[in-house]
Amino acid sequence: MSSWLDVLARACSDSSQNRVAQRLGVSAAMISQALRGRYPGDLRALQQRVEGEFMGQVVQCPVLGEISARQCLDCQRQPFAATNAQRVRLYRACRSGCPHSQIGGDS
Repeated sequence: MSSWLDVLARACSDSSQNRVAQRLGVSAAMISQALRGRYPGDLRALQQRVEGEFMGQVVQCPVLGEISARQCLDCQRQPFAATNAQRVRLYRACRSGCPHSQIGGDS
């Protein structure tokens, strides 16, 4: 198991898969499958969430400055909101070449 999966397993044993899933913003099923090595999708986003939430990994956001990797992924999920100038800047930055973005351009 890689180190981030070890950290995830330890967090689940210290709490529960449901609580860890809520904290990470993912489903408990995703965590269960990842820990058993049976998740069919790409685990990169889960890895970044674990590293940001439990391992202290940070990224340099062009809008917010230094933020956790988990917070970066949360910002990428937010829908466009023309009523909030910061959300507009985040929406655009996440879709226009930010090296941390997992979103393609013009999404």
